[in-house]
Amino acid sequence: MELTTWYLEQSDVSQIRPGREPATAAEIRQAELASPELSRFLYTAVGGDWFWTDRLPWTWQQWNDLLTAPGVETWVAWVRGTPAGFIELDGRHPGIVEIAYFGLLPGFTGQNLGGHLLAEGLRRAWSLHERWPHQTPITRVWVHTCSLDGPAALANYQARGMSLYKTEVTPAGPITETPGPWPGAGDRGNPVNPA
Repeated sequence: MELTTWYLEQSDVSQIRPGREPATAAEIRQAELASPELSRFLYTAVGGDWFWTDRLPWTWQQWNDLLTAPGVETWVAWVRGTPAGFIELDGRHPGIVEIAYFGLLPGFTGQNLGGHLLAEGLRRAWSLHERWPHQTPITRVWVHTCSLDGPAALANYQARGMSLYKTEVTPAGPITETPGPWPGAGDRGNPVNPA
């Protein structure tokens, strides 16, 4: 089995292309208070189906250290009071912002929410230096995704104006079951009815 990793970037805020209007109204707000519990919930709820495992062994302190680092921001999409997805921005390096994590909870896919959240997240990334005095004006926003991520991830990044600059193909071990949001969660289908 091979794993393909794609690296994408933008070099100017003018490259952002908006997504289509979401099928249901969503509010995107910054999680202004560091909350390891919230961030771990979002990470497992979104990434559990896509092999996001690198942070699963993190301690509360590791989460807190990241979330309180200058230039790190979490933006959450809310639908009718329920968290629907998030985007984590990492602006700890001068002039550069990485989209560290981005995605939707399973019940909110297929409603144009992903394109809307990503476009808004990109706008926030390009303006990050206005909120963090240590940060210089942003000259680059980048992200990587891989063949184990959601099937719409690469297309969404490109549709929002990000350009592919590198592709890596590496051997990967056998694919096992994804960890899910918690052990035993099983198939959750699409439990959300936004209407």
